[in-house]
Amino acid sequence: MPVTVIVGGFFGDEGKGKIISHLALKEEPAIAVRGGVGPNAGHTVVHEGREIRLRMLPSAVVNARIRLMLGAGVLVDPDVLLKEIEVLSVAGRVRVDNQCAIIEEIHRQRDRGGHLRQVIGTTGTGTGPANSDRVLRTAKMAQDVPRLSDMVGDVADEVNRTIDQGLGVLVEGTQGTFLSLYHGTYPYVTSKDVTASGICSDVGIGPKRIDEVVVVFKSYVTRVGEGPMTGQLTMEETQRRGWMEYGAVTGRPRRAAPFDMSLAKRAVMLNSATQVALTKLDVLYPKSKGRRRFENLDGEAKRFVESVEEGVGVPVTLIGTGPSAEEIIDRRGAI
Repeated sequence: MPVTVIVGGFFGDEGKGKIISHLALKEEPAIAVRGGVGPNAGHTVVHEGREIRLRMLPSAVVNARIRLMLGAGVLVDPDVLLKEIEVLSVAGRVRVDNQCAIIEEIHRQRDRGGHLRQVIGTTGTGTGPANSDRVLRTAKMAQDVPRLSDMVGDVADEVNRTIDQGLGVLVEGTQGTFLSLYHGTYPYVTSKDVTASGICSDVGIGPKRIDEVVVVFKSYVTRVGEGPMTGQLTMEETQRRGWMEYGAVTGRPRRAAPFDMSLAKRAVMLNSATQVALTKLDVLYPKSKGRRRFENLDGEAKRFVESVEEGVGVPVTLIGTGPSAEEIIDRRGAI
């Protein structure tokens, strides 16, 4: 079974949770492991009519047979993590790498004001200051937190042994390519690299072990917080088009713009993408709502998908046509 990495192609909020939950239900991997930053990233999953909002656990939580893991590069807020485990009744399925750094109250306080909050527009969850302390080698590790003692372990070893056994692994990224500390719109970025390479490093998987890299794009572009965005629409126009959204963590309105092909092409390059997932096609083309087969899309929607494929040079294999994990066109194997 394949080892698949899923990352965001724009500025986050692309619908990674939907794509990951679909793959988790369809592919039955043994492990879903999250890389990325921490609880500043919110992923929303809709399955069997239930909406699940996640900030720490992998979006593959919808499949009760999958083990859920957090790689060493992930910042952990124990309060957020333990609450999700309790609410979703997944105790016993979760493994936290013993070298995950811990977000403490002092980090949240430092993130709620000054340059990070006022200029960059951070989420206030403490992730930037916690990563700063990790670089300074003063951050507390998960292995030092008694509340987490029954779930900490060596995630890199478990993931690689699972791959050696020929079992599938889903690797979930957070944020989006152009929020990467190194490849994004600096200084309006997150506190580490969130491209596929960075996510694999977070988890402890070498590049030769990866079979597929899926970059997720929304059918239009959105962004929360400060920073440049080509073609940004007014809030009035965003509302008129039906593109108004709000951040899953902050509740702030997302700025919006039409699909940016040049950014998408660069994201494919930076991530060595082998596939593209395209979400919210039904928002752009309402007649697409709930469609499960590509041939059932109308001509305009098909041409848009084909233009993305032509523009970025890799196939669009997964197309979201609604919010739930089931509302998707899966073209893998048909292209």
